[in-house]
This record gives sequence, structure tokens and C-alpha cells, in this order.
Amino acid sequence: MTESSPSSSDPLKPQVGGIAADRLKSFIERLERLEVEKAQLQDFVKDVFDEAKSAGFDVKVIRQILKLRKQDAETLAEQEELLDLYKHALGMI
Repeated sequence: MTESSPSSSDPLKPQVGGIAADRLKSFIERLERLEVEKAQLQDFVKDVFDEAKSAGFDVKVIRQILKLRKQDAETLAEQEELLDLYKHALGMI
């Protein structure tokens, strides 16, 4: 076959300007679907925060706890020590 007519088994067909159009389109479509799913998940997260708030919990504190729980124990301990040191220096403790 010639370059202008690649075989149907060619995974990079058709190419436009050196770009595999089908493969690019596949990536774009997957990313678009993931963006929709992400938006739906963000709505669910908002609903849970709203539910926690209506139950009397402080959402800012919940967000802080979520952030802290993502950190490893060593990093968290170092930050807490430094925070305590700064509080002592400022007479807050």
C-alpha cells in the first residue's frame, strides 16, 4: 500500500499533520467523559458537606481534617510541632 492509503490494520490511521486522528479523538472523548464524571462526583461531595453542615458540623474543620488525613504521620507530626512552637513564641499557648 502507499503512504496515502495506509492499511486498515494500521493503528495510526488516518494521520493528519503527523497526528493519529482516531487515537487523539479517543483520548479527547475519554477525557470528556471523565470531566462529566468528575462534575457529578463534585456534586456528591457538595451534598455530603451540606448534609454535615445541616447536622451541625463545621465544614471548614472537616476540610482541615481531610487535608490532615492525606498527610503521612511523620509530616503531620513535624507540622504540629512547628505549629506549637510558633504558638508558644507568640504567647498563644
